[in-house]
Amino acid sequence: MELQNTVKEALNALYHHPDDAVRMQADRWLQDFQRTLDAWQVADNLLHDATSNLETLIFCSQTLRSKVQRDFEELPSEAFRPLRDSLNNLLREFHKGPPKVRTQISIAVAALAVHVPAEDWGDGGIVNWLRVEMNLHPEYIPGFLELLTVLPEEVFNYKIAARPERRRQFEKELTSQMEVALNILTACLNINELKEQVLEAFASWLRLKHGIPGSMLATHPLVLTALSSLNSELLSEAAVNVISELIHYTTSRESGGVQVQMPLIQAIVPQVMNLKAQLRDSSKDEEDVKAIARLFADMGDSYVDLIATGSDESKLIVQALLEVAAHPEYYIASMTFNFWHSLQVTLTRRDSYISLVNESSIESEKNRRLHIFRPAYESLVSLVSFRIQYPRDYQDLSYEDLKEFKQTRYAVADVLIDAASVLGGDAALRILYMKLDEAAACCQNEESEWRPAEAALFGIRAISSYVSVVEAEVMPKVMGRLLKLPQHPQLLQTVCLTVGAYSKWLDAASGGLSILPSVIEVLMSGLAKSEDSAAAAALAFRQICDDCRLKLCGCLEGLFHIYHRAVNGEGTLKVCAEDSLHLVEALSKVISELPPDQAKRALEALCLPVVTPLQEVLSQSPEMLNNRPARDFTVHIDRFGYIFRYVNHAEAVADAIQRLWPIFKAIFDLRAWDMRTMESICRACKYAVRTSGRCMGTTIGDMLEKIQELYKQHHQPCFLYLSSEVIKIFGSDPSCADYLKNLIESLFQHTTRILTSIQEFTSRPDIADDCFLLASRCIRYCPHLFIPSAAFPALVDCSLIGITVQHREASSSILTFLSDIFDHANSSEGAKYLPIRDAVIIPRGSSMTRILIACLTGAIPSSRLETVTYTLLSLCQTYGARSVEWAKESVSLIPLTAVREVERSRFVQALSDAASGVSVNALSVPVEELSDVCRRNRTVMEIVQGALRPHMN
Repeated sequence: MELQNTVKEALNALYHHPDDAVRMQADRWLQDFQRTLDAWQVADNLLHDATSNLETLIFCSQTLRSKVQRDFEELPSEAFRPLRDSLNNLLREFHKGPPKVRTQISIAVAALAVHVPAEDWGDGGIVNWLRVEMNLHPEYIPGFLELLTVLPEEVFNYKIAARPERRRQFEKELTSQMEVALNILTACLNINELKEQVLEAFASWLRLKHGIPGSMLATHPLVLTALSSLNSELLSEAAVNVISELIHYTTSRESGGVQVQMPLIQAIVPQVMNLKAQLRDSSKDEEDVKAIARLFADMGDSYVDLIATGSDESKLIVQALLEVAAHPEYYIASMTFNFWHSLQVTLTRRDSYISLVNESSIESEKNRRLHIFRPAYESLVSLVSFRIQYPRDYQDLSYEDLKEFKQTRYAVADVLIDAASVLGGDAALRILYMKLDEAAACCQNEESEWRPAEAALFGIRAISSYVSVVEAEVMPKVMGRLLKLPQHPQLLQTVCLTVGAYSKWLDAASGGLSILPSVIEVLMSGLAKSEDSAAAAALAFRQICDDCRLKLCGCLEGLFHIYHRAVNGEGTLKVCAEDSLHLVEALSKVISELPPDQAKRALEALCLPVVTPLQEVLSQSPEMLNNRPARDFTVHIDRFGYIFRYVNHAEAVADAIQRLWPIFKAIFDLRAWDMRTMESICRACKYAVRTSGRCMGTTIGDMLEKIQELYKQHHQPCFLYLSSEVIKIFGSDPSCADYLKNLIESLFQHTTRILTSIQEFTSRPDIADDCFLLASRCIRYCPHLFIPSAAFPALVDCSLIGITVQHREASSSILTFLSDIFDHANSSEGAKYLPIRDAVIIPRGSSMTRILIACLTGAIPSSRLETVTYTLLSLCQTYGARSVEWAKESVSLIPLTAVREVERSRFVQALSDAASGVSVNALSVPVEELSDVCRRNRTVMEIVQGALRPHMN
């Protein structure tokens, strides 16, 4: 009683106390209380207490539901019947509400049914028990109907801590009782006020997808009631849910698919088609129209293969879907977008015609179908393109509304791409150009109506990848139009983006060279107009210089003028530092096409405006330099990174990095403590190494010596990251062996001294991630330096400490490192290292296996199960029967209260099969099931991890 009163007081404080701290304290206490054994009895007592208020009833029903779902194993086996009877009494007591309480109790009873075998409920399991209860107590039918509704939903509720085997058994029990359930629901149809609830319950049972013959469903009273209720104002929502489930049911694998379910489909489709007129009925409630639209969208999505055949009936469905797509409300119209994509894929992919005998008949049938659906996709382009037009009040839109508008534009762009795939890009372009032509005529100056022209251009840009580069009818007109449009900021931004999107066309067009000066002039206007248009113009410069680089080699002087103004921030240009990187890349791409001597000089000119400001910063006193923000360095270093990445002249870049090395060395020395600056400079060095390769000469040695020296003091993860790139390029070069050996031994030695506990891994996950990525690179590119070294066993020990780190990337890198050891040593090249590998792995094999099984069973999130499984599989394939013994030894430590003997045996047998090469694919199911069993609730997880933990360090 005292605890019951405390619960009431805590709830009162949670909902009504004015002090936030008190409310938070009450919330924490209540959450802790829900995990206790006492919560069972207290929640049950308070639910039966007539004086409990609504807040108490809701909390206690949620508590009881949660306890049954997660903690049922806390109770002795004899507690089942009293618990069931108590929940049954509560279900009767709350059969008229409150609805929230009744729903929670219904879910609790359903969860109980998942845990407990059918025979414990009596003959026929819970469904038959429910039928008997409803016959004996018809006054409580509304409450029992809710239970009947939630029962099939709990099959897929993984919050319930049931074993996988029991969950499968429960699904079989329900499907075997499907007919009984439908008979109960059919009988309840006679009670008018329960029809809606009956239909909702029927929809729920349909989600099981099997156990009902389609021929029976076609004439079933429940189906006929749902179909006849589609026009009923009171029942339409429930009826729509049923018909929607029936549509999905007819195409499910379990039901036999479309051919088997044709009688049911022929019953559904005409009834849904009869609703078409209501899509245009202005008197209809918007929610009703939404429900009808959903049915048409479901039909389209489910029957797309049938529709794609182009029959007369399918044309009618497509017309109805066009009407949905034309609805003024976007959230209704967009329901069809998935259908247009699926239909496009079905019409254009070769797999759809695989049953045809030869290429000519395939091509003939494909063309026939495309011809049938051309008018629909032509209409679709016109129907959706207005939705990408900026609203008149766009400047007043909130951040969220503007974000939603942009998402709408992207979704519509995808639909336009689907249309272009069916019609051909050139045909889609003609339709959109007509809209641009109309809009441009009304768009004479910056203050005039610019929005329709911008929308048409947005559409034209969306389909750019589908328009032929040799299109000569419409594209010259498009270019002529867009280069003369008024320079409203939003319009100019889209003009720049469109120019960039058609850079390949500009390169291929016969008049491309003559248009380029006008194009660059427009882009210059974009750079000067606003930050958004400057970003678009910079991107377009990059695309044009990439695709038209040969044409632009003769225009370098003008391009350099633009580049200098943008990089130096001179004049009126509004290019931010990040967007200026597009211009750096643009010039780098053009320089890549120059002969070596010219490229070297052009590269010097490209570096000059970057070097000068860096030298100015570095000329300051050390004290001032320490106080400078990282951005003062990274803005310039990132530009070097882009130059080294995109100037495709190995010798020129090697020469540049050699001349720049004193500046880079100074930055390393002065800012080694600053992670952001170091990440930027290591990235630039990585690209220099990647582009220059073995042309780098002595600079690479100086670079490695510097990072090796600085890593000892500052432990920056990016030093490891840069070393990985060096190993990839130079790992197999015999002339580099000595300094690479020193490098990796030094880096690994210092890293293993840092990462000595799981707490260190948790606090320095980036170091762990980059360290083991580097180790994997060493296995692949210089095993002769790494595996025989003292760093190898030290890193294996280090990996065993850190596998269970919660940081996803760090954990994955460690697991990949271990699987790489096994995979490489099993290769022909790695065979020579077998004695070294075995001397390191075998003494640690038992601990390694135990830790991997701990990872599978809860030490790390289940989202990483695949990576852990692969590592365990590699271990088993490498060490065969010995690894199976390690696994058997580990799982035997898990108490039988958590994992049954049969579950252990199934897991060990799967490992044994994988180890002997019998069935690798079969491993995933037993692994997932062991994982599921061991993670089914907090108590079990603690038991399992406690059993496996002692040998994890």
